[in-house]
Amino acid sequence: VASPPEPVQPAGLRGAVRFEAVSFGYAPGNAVLRDVSFAAAPGECIAIVGETGSGKSALLSLIPRFYDPERGRVLVDGHDVRTLDVQWLRRRVSVVFQESFLFSDTVAANLCFGRAEATREQMVAAAKAACAHDFIEALPQGYDTVLGESGVDLSGGQRQRLAIARALLTEPSILLLDDPTAAIDPETEQEILTAIERAIAGRTTFIVAHRLSTLRRAHRILVLERGRIVQAGTHAELVRESGTYRRAALHQMIDEESRRLLREEAAGEAEAPGDGGLDDDIPAAGEALSR
Repeated sequence: VASPPEPVQPAGLRGAVRFEAVSFGYAPGNAVLRDVSFAAAPGECIAIVGETGSGKSALLSLIPRFYDPERGRVLVDGHDVRTLDVQWLRRRVSVVFQESFLFSDTVAANLCFGRAEATREQMVAAAKAACAHDFIEALPQGYDTVLGESGVDLSGGQRQRLAIARALLTEPSILLLDDPTAAIDPETEQEILTAIERAIAGRTTFIVAHRLSTLRRAHRILVLERGRIVQAGTHAELVRESGTYRRAALHQMIDEESRRLLREEAAGEAEAPGDGGLDDDIPAAGEALSR
């Protein structure tokens, strides 16, 4: 993917994102997204759920233009991303992956990877926002501690908080979080959730998630099934209507905390006519589910 011959570089980026009848596949004839349309307002947090292969990560990848759609348009602040300067766009969109890579270098060098000119004060501010400052300061040389390859000497939660801090240091208008709590143990999850809450404040955010604790923080949820949006709404709206969100997306939330929160929210609610009940939609503890 390259910039067009005469790329557009707007003065700023508010973070409005619109998909217009977007279809995309990694290979010709093998569509991953099919006729996807939605709009996200500046500062809105959109959660994306669905089974493996439903197109969640593909949807995220089209926003910073890692790929181009086969049909339709992806617009940022009203501009088709294909008309924008690629580097200009990617400097304003930060991505945190499920497994974030760290270099065998100092903590400071890892944090500044996307913004080499950042000052120590800016670095510390980003680390504090990501709940990473305290554990960094506890390292032998603090921010000057050299990490092992891929951050092997840090816990999964610490690596993820560093990744969030690195993303925040670039001061993005749009933040993409690809299942950031998937590989995190329950004891660490709350620290990551606090970091996520601080990270999404004031910026447009798309977050792929499966855990209820993460989904409840989103302003809106898009449910993907075989590359199509089949439901959209808030968690409170979707959890009370019989549909894919309860029958499929919530089936993936098999941790006990998600199950407990869901039943608490549904307690006392009248079931819709013909609905088998919320408990019927939630698998028993330990039940294996294919994705």
